Amino acid sequence: MRSETYNHIPERVLMGPGPSDVPARVLEAMGRPTIGHLDPFFLSLMDQVAQRLRAVFCTTNAMTLAVSGTGSAGMETLAANLLEPADRALICINGVFGGRMRDVAERCGAQVETIEKPWGSVFDQDEVIDAMRRVGPKLVGIVHAETSTGAHQPIDRLGAAARDCGALLMVDCVTSLGGAPVRVDQWQIDAAYSGTQKCLSCPPGLSPITLGDRAVEAIDARRSRVQSWYLDLTMVRHYWGADRAYHHTAPINMLYALHEALGIVLEEGLEARWARHVEMHERLKAGLAPMGIDYVSDPAHSLPMLNAVGVPKGVDDAAARRRLLEEYGLEIGGGLGAFKGSAWRIGLMGHAATHRNVDLLLAALSRVLG
Repeated sequence: MRSETYNHIPERVLMGPGPSDVPARVLEAMGRPTIGHLDPFFLSLMDQVAQRLRAVFCTTNAMTLAVSGTGSAGMETLAANLLEPADRALICINGVFGGRMRDVAERCGAQVETIEKPWGSVFDQDEVIDAMRRVGPKLVGIVHAETSTGAHQPIDRLGAAARDCGALLMVDCVTSLGGAPVRVDQWQIDAAYSGTQKCLSCPPGLSPITLGDRAVEAIDARRSRVQSWYLDLTMVRHYWGADRAYHHTAPINMLYALHEALGIVLEEGLEARWARHVEMHERLKAGLAPMGIDYVSDPAHSLPMLNAVGVPKGVDDAAARRRLLEEYGLEIGGGLGAFKGSAWRIGLMGHAATHRNVDLLLAALSRVLG
């Protein structure tokens, strides 16, 4: 590929399910000089990344770090480290990513039981707690922000219930971290993972994770080696910890970017950032209503940063999205799975959650729909 090709990459307003728009400060950070992954300066920066991740996760967990890989790598890291063959796992499925969690747990050799809800809906927490008591799992997995459906799952009571059942609670926060409250310590979440490309407004490539003491104890008590060498936290943690033992070459410039992105989140303040996402969500919802566009997720549990709405009758899903992209430089996402062809996924994530973007989309969509 000739280098001139890169001079013609189009500028887009990213309002799909991810990645989100990236601030100039973050892109500039990626362009700083690459240094060694064991350089004292870089090791100090890693400590700051871990500290900032603790603040964003609302936790004091010592094992908080960024996995070298996207959000699905975070999912696989936690499952592979917390589950051993024949362990029981309870997975809650109400969309694509709950289904992916089941697949990953099965690949770890776990005996997986599931509870399921229709797409767009959420679980009543009592349903999940009753299933915990019935199944008696080692691990309970649930998606906090289901990107495929726009459903915002309440989880504040599940951590305490899991402890009462002797289980670990693992939460998918890929789409919620940095855009909605994720209170790891207060909600007694044992392990959580996220991705950089959603509400953190950083390019894709890293997966922040955090594990509490009970999860770390479960890893230390393993009877077998973690099936993945690359994602084995018994080794990776020594690189992020005081030992600084070499494990793999970290993505240095991506960690520069995450360091800067987390700084932007904390400069704004978590409460203010969460409130901004809700404000933009309400602005979008109010603008879509006169067009007859309704939400496909439970209205009482719709995500502020991922708005899953129905494609109006008679409208060609792909053609409308293509016009938004080609004529207005706006990207929104199509539906997945059960919502394929019948839903749009409109992202208001991090740097993209602005009055300008909401109003631009509403104006462009109004013209495209005629």
